[in-house]
Amino acid sequence: MARLFGRGVRVIETDVASKVHALNLGDQAAGGFPRFYVDADVVLPLEAVRRMAARLQEQRVLAVAPRFRMELSGCSWAVRAFYDINGRLPSSREGIGGSGVYGLSEAGRRRFERFPELTADDGFIRLQFTPAERETLHDCHSSVHAPKTLRELITIKTRSHYGTMQLRQHMPELWRNVGGRNGPALGRLALRCPWLWPKLAVYGVVKSATRFRALRQLKNASLIAWERDESSRRG
Repeated sequence: MARLFGRGVRVIETDVASKVHALNLGDQAAGGFPRFYVDADVVLPLEAVRRMAARLQEQRVLAVAPRFRMELSGCSWAVRAFYDINGRLPSSREGIGGSGVYGLSEAGRRRFERFPELTADDGFIRLQFTPAERETLHDCHSSVHAPKTLRELITIKTRSHYGTMQLRQHMPELWRNVGGRNGPALGRLALRCPWLWPKLAVYGVVKSATRFRALRQLKNASLIAWERDESSRRG
């Protein structure tokens, strides 16, 4: 599909099945800035790329990301409930992560040499910058397809939770850059919005289940696998 765009697009292939390896291959081949890293299953309008590029060229921030819109068509009520709560929390509005896209200026890319062998590349990038050095642009969005079922939601969120734990374990000195915390916001939602309690219960169950599974993976390397959601890739 990429080759259909003609000579303006260069396709690089590798026998190594690794996202980190692919990111590093792309970096080796790329020569210009700003530079964008986009997950394969994300829809990103060209205008969003232009807005992020313009922001980086102002040199006020070193890293940018768009807000994300979850495509929830065909999803179960529980999945919709989880993302309703998730969208009300600071982590969905601040910094890099969740949108499947981030852009770096040349100065921002100099913060690290290569992408390390870690699960959460977006989390790794987030920690390279203070909250003042990174920005989520609220006037542009990427589209991310949500998993259809609660089971598949827990699968992909386990990978996300594992990646966060891995970063905290390997880069404690950078953890101060993580940014906004969700705990106080969840407390305020519970106190002020009792009609959200059923959805908050779903959110709590998913977070508890994924934390347990991620901890088990972290303690037993033989359990680690690249878990991904297949439901949003069907059709």
